[in-house]
Amino acid sequence: MSWLPTISQHLMVTAVALLVYVLTTRAWGVRRPPTAAIAWVTGLVLLPYLFLPLFFLFGTRKLKAVRASQSIHPVPGEHWAQALIGTFGAQSPEPAVTLFHANGEESRVALYAVIDAAVATLDVCTFLVSNDNLGRSVLDRLLQRAREGVRVRLMVDAIGLWLASPPALAELRRAGVQIAVFNPIASLSRKIPRNLRNHRKMVVADDRWLWSGGRNLAAEYFEGTGGILPWIDLSFDLRGATAAAAALQFQLDWQTAHRDPGHAIAAHPSAAGNGRTQFVPSGPDQAEDTVHSLMLSACFQAKERLLAVTPYFVPDEALLTAMRLAALRGVEITLVLPSKSNHRLADFVRGRALRALAQAGVQIRLVPRMVHAKAVVVDDSLAWCGSVNLDSRSLLLNYESVVVFYGQAEIRWLAGWVGALAETGKPFVRHPIGLARDLAEGLLLAVAFQM
Repeated sequence: MSWLPTISQHLMVTAVALLVYVLTTRAWGVRRPPTAAIAWVTGLVLLPYLFLPLFFLFGTRKLKAVRASQSIHPVPGEHWAQALIGTFGAQSPEPAVTLFHANGEESRVALYAVIDAAVATLDVCTFLVSNDNLGRSVLDRLLQRAREGVRVRLMVDAIGLWLASPPALAELRRAGVQIAVFNPIASLSRKIPRNLRNHRKMVVADDRWLWSGGRNLAAEYFEGTGGILPWIDLSFDLRGATAAAAALQFQLDWQTAHRDPGHAIAAHPSAAGNGRTQFVPSGPDQAEDTVHSLMLSACFQAKERLLAVTPYFVPDEALLTAMRLAALRGVEITLVLPSKSNHRLADFVRGRALRALAQAGVQIRLVPRMVHAKAVVVDDSLAWCGSVNLDSRSLLLNYESVVVFYGQAEIRWLAGWVGALAETGKPFVRHPIGLARDLAEGLLLAVAFQM
């Protein structure tokens, strides 16, 4: 057993591991949720030989070259969210013509319309594209547009490619479609830690027409597959300057994943719509946890109601506390979730948060189908929809984005859609749990959802 370290050797390795953690955290200016910091320190103390390599692989959640937050003085009469988002460096709210897609068929028709409308450029960002009828149909359209002279760029996350077994992309490349795989797993480059994934979903035609939301390019998000109903999801398309902001974000992501510098984003005039919209990116490339901060602020700013729909609900302690306090002071909070999602681990660990919220008076509705939609409505003055789930990975680690809506028509539509979906669900019933379940939830929350 001479290969086992002595106590003094183990203490030395532990001390080095903790020193590395402290120095890198201070040098990089990393801000971690308390649960994540406790998990890393505990792991480095107990198993430094395992957790020190894991820390080098997964310990960074913000990149060095991030957009710095700005000091903004609110304008009298300005919405609180506009003032907050302005400090993130995001575009100002701009008028837009927005159309929401209540189901997969509406979304598919709108997606094809955006692709077919492109004259000069077509940018597509998705987490995954599947080798099924829907995925192949989208790629066939991209192929045709490239042959017609449109500059087509497709960016897919490396994990998404692996999960979905996509169709062969060689024919697209031969036709001139530029393809970028975001953060490849086997790459020797350490530009981005391997656990930081691009979960943004957008299609932008000519920097002026945006299709976005929660849907990936696979049949289950649009039309179903194998006789199984499609997932309940949300998407939208809009025209206006907000689309140009999304195009700029695609350009930045493209430059991260691809050597090509891309093209200059044209400044497009605002659309004629009455509803103001604002594109808000979130992720490692932002100085602040933008959507997380927006959600926290919404809990404290809400006066009457807060509606939220998400497939996975694994909030950090700050968000859980904010939602509890909002409910306790009388805000009517409705949280809509699938009774069983496609990620059983997330379903297992969400119980702790759901029990706490139910005790505070939050109405939790469990829908008997897979719900993949992501949207939040605050009172009658604000809503957002996009790719962000209400879980720690999506809010604090992934590259994500939402569009914020200030227009009354858009807010009413989203509130009506989420409210109608809530009516199809059954109330969550809080049951007492045993010690083993409580310990298992705590362990998974401390480790699995921090990496």
